[in-house]
Amino acid sequence: MSTTHEERAAVARDVLPASTLVELIDAHLYMPFPFRRSPHEAAARAGVDEWLRATGLSDEPGVQAMISRTRPAELASYNSPDADPGLLRLVARQIAYQFVFDDRAEEVGRHRPGRLLPMLGESIAILRDGTPPSTVLGAALSDLHRQVRARCTPAQAARWAWKSREYVHGLLYESVAQTHPSPLHSGLCTSIRSLTAGVEPFHPLCEAAQPCELTSAELHHPVMRQLSRLSADAAVWIPDLFSAVKEQRSGEMINVALAYQRAHRCSLPVAVTLAIQQINRTIREFEGLYAGIEAELSPSGVGYVNGMAGWIRGCYYWSRTVPRYADAAAPVLR
Repeated sequence: MSTTHEERAAVARDVLPASTLVELIDAHLYMPFPFRRSPHEAAARAGVDEWLRATGLSDEPGVQAMISRTRPAELASYNSPDADPGLLRLVARQIAYQFVFDDRAEEVGRHRPGRLLPMLGESIAILRDGTPPSTVLGAALSDLHRQVRARCTPAQAARWAWKSREYVHGLLYESVAQTHPSPLHSGLCTSIRSLTAGVEPFHPLCEAAQPCELTSAELHHPVMRQLSRLSADAAVWIPDLFSAVKEQRSGEMINVALAYQRAHRCSLPVAVTLAIQQINRTIREFEGLYAGIEAELSPSGVGYVNGMAGWIRGCYYWSRTVPRYADAAAPVLR
């Protein structure tokens, strides 16, 4: 986010006229991945509702209303259109769980990060040690972990648990940042956002969708690791654009567009456009790296990268219409 004053002024001149953030984003965002949707979306939606009832999460205050606003099965459908019905159900359930967990963490830790410790500690114990749960949220995570172990290879399930623990730790960092007396600098905001994105825990499920397990050399190739990072960043920064109005109103700190606005003291349309430029560079870098390594990859390796690209595409098309980000269709703030 080292945009100079001159570059920022140029962006301000070049911002296309738009009455809403949706129009502004559509005009500037580079999206090379076409819209796709799973034919199994309706079954995945029913599977989410069934699982939330079975785990007791649907009885928790506000959960049913939140799920109707976030549409986790729709996001899964857009991200993973080629997944078989069983895997798509698992992806949709994990999305639903993470929405519930993330909103609860935000509510609990908004003013006192220490209040999050029991909740996050239970999650880490379940993911790392298989400790029996003591709460409804913990029971849901334990069941989700069981489903992952049943569907994935042991190595894939271990990677899922590891990446899920990173996500859990990120929510504590976010809570500390929210209560910090002074605004965070942009680099730290971006670092925390990478952890709280919650996208990388789904990459082992992208692995599991392939006909053969990737070799260690292929999976851990430096370019493959970079592709994973780029896809996760682009996938989560895109919803940040659409949620900027909502999060500006609620005083949220960890949002890439709002980080640009704080850093450059500019209008929200200019800040969103600066964030879009960063996202566009990230997507183009993803494309370039993939083009350079594609010929070396096995069919499963190609499918795995396409699965990561699916998260970039899916998060964009989902964010455009999901009720959770309806404020993006309102007249844009200055």
